[in-house]
Amino acid sequence: MIFLKHVSKTFQTPDGPLRAVSRASLHIAPGEIYGIIGFSGAGKSTLLRTINLLERPDPDPQTRIEVDGRDLLALPKPELLRARQSIGFVFQNFHLLNNRTVADNIAFPLEIAGLPAAARAKRVAEVLEIVGLSDKARAFPAKLSGGQRQRVAIARALANHPKVLLCDEPTSSVDPQMTSNLLAFLRQLNERFGLTIVLVTHEMNAVNAICNHVAVMEAGQVVERFSLRDETYSPLSNLGKLLLRDRTVGATLLDDFIPNI
Repeated sequence: MIFLKHVSKTFQTPDGPLRAVSRASLHIAPGEIYGIIGFSGAGKSTLLRTINLLERPDPDPQTRIEVDGRDLLALPKPELLRARQSIGFVFQNFHLLNNRTVADNIAFPLEIAGLPAAARAKRVAEVLEIVGLSDKARAFPAKLSGGQRQRVAIARALANHPKVLLCDEPTSSVDPQMTSNLLAFLRQLNERFGLTIVLVTHEMNAVNAICNHVAVMEAGQVVERFSLRDETYSPLSNLGKLLLRDRTVGATLLDDFIPNI
């Protein structure tokens, strides 16, 4: 489903070039919930943003970014725009339009895609029901809780029927109880719709709670990749060791969650 090969990203700063990602490679199978974990500055969010080319990687003939069998770097702009419609993105700080209602926020990507008004309204109603916010359609983001705003952001990401959902620290702006709710909700979306989910986080409990596989990043590099189901695996990195040590803690995060869909 997702294949990254030798992806690098360098930013120009006042102090000179900063290489945020260095020749990172990943393979994520269809239907997986895949975690990318690392401390602040490890490059995990930058790597996530290269998957749909929100960040273009450094030029390199060996670099490939494939999603659902298509090399995004090789697509002309019109085809790339269509390909991006199958990749939803949930931002760390919601990125909602405060002057638009909940329904209008969700409709925004459908407007860009050129969907007729009647079809937009139908799809907005569908995703509002999925995220349990049908009664908030006419509300403005400022009137919602942090968890509700994040659900609106997820609904917006689901609007175009994506096959892939990219989540950048989706629980960082909500309280611990809502963290459990959101993680359980992401897992339900994965199970109900077969979504491939890529979760970037620094919270190891979140990875242990819902992810199948994990990549550990340090200083822009993917230093190891492993399955959380492999109880025989011996982690190489300190973060990997800590992750597997705490796996039973993460597994209990969702025990008391009551599904909303």
